[in-house]
Amino acid sequence: MTDLSADLALALDLADQADAISLERFRSVDLHVSTKPDRTPVTDADQAVERAIRDGLGASRPHDGILGEEYGTEAGTGAGTGRQWIIDPIDGTANFLRGVPIWGTLIALAVDAVPVLGVVSAPALGQRWWGATSLGAYTSQHGGAARRLNVSGVTDLADAALSYNSLPGWDDAGRLQQIVELTREVWRARAIGDMWSYMLVAEGAIDIAGEFDLQPYDMAALQPIVEEAGGRFTSVDGASGPWHGSALATNGALHDEVLRRLAAR
Repeated sequence: MTDLSADLALALDLADQADAISLERFRSVDLHVSTKPDRTPVTDADQAVERAIRDGLGASRPHDGILGEEYGTEAGTGAGTGRQWIIDPIDGTANFLRGVPIWGTLIALAVDAVPVLGVVSAPALGQRWWGATSLGAYTSQHGGAARRLNVSGVTDLADAALSYNSLPGWDDAGRLQQIVELTREVWRARAIGDMWSYMLVAEGAIDIAGEFDLQPYDMAALQPIVEEAGGRFTSVDGASGPWHGSALATNGALHDEVLRRLAAR
C-alpha cells in the first residue's frame, strides 16, 4: 500500500477549511435552504464547503477523481489511476439547518473503489476523527492532542450498546422486525444519528451502529476510521465497502452475530 501520509495531511487541511466555512454559517439567520430533486434539503453551506474542497483537490491532486454529494463525479486527468476522493460536505444537513450540532464534513480517499483514508470533522461538537490504512485511527477534541482510537472489547450482545439511527429507514428496508428484536437483546439502544454513531463505535463508546438509505459519500470516510480502530464495516447484508446502500459498523467481535440477527427473512 502506498504511504498515505501526504494524502491524510491534505485531507486534514481541507477539513480545516471546511470547518471555517460551515461554522460561520451554522445557526446563521440568513442561511439559504433549498430542496434537491430527491427532496432532501441543501444549504448554501453544503455547496460552499464542497466547492472549497474541490478547489483544494484540484490544486493539489489534479489527477485524482472526485465524487461529491452536491456536484457529482469529476474524472480528473489521471484516467486509470483508481484514486477517487469522496466528499460529503455536511453530513447531517437536516441537523445543521435546525441548529442541532450533530453534523460534520466527511472526506475520503478510495483507491480502486476501496476507501483507504477518512476524515470526519464535526466543528460544532469540537471534535475530529481520522484514519488511514496502516496509519491507525485517531481523534482530537477542540484541536488538542490526538488520541488513538480503539473499538470496545464487548463480546456479548447483552452488554452491547447499539445506535440504529432511523426506525423508518429499517421499516422501509423491510427489516423493522429484525432491528426491534435486536434492541431487545442489547444492553442499550439509541438513535444517535448520522456520522457520530460510527465514530462512537471507533471510540469504543458504543459497539454497534447501522442504517439503511445511504449513499457512498455518507459512508466512505467512516470505513477506514472504524477499521483502523479495530472494528468492521460492511453493509447490513455483509457486503464490503460503501457501495451497497446501507452500513453496519461494529467492534468486530459482534459483527457476524449482528449480521445474522439482521438478515432478510
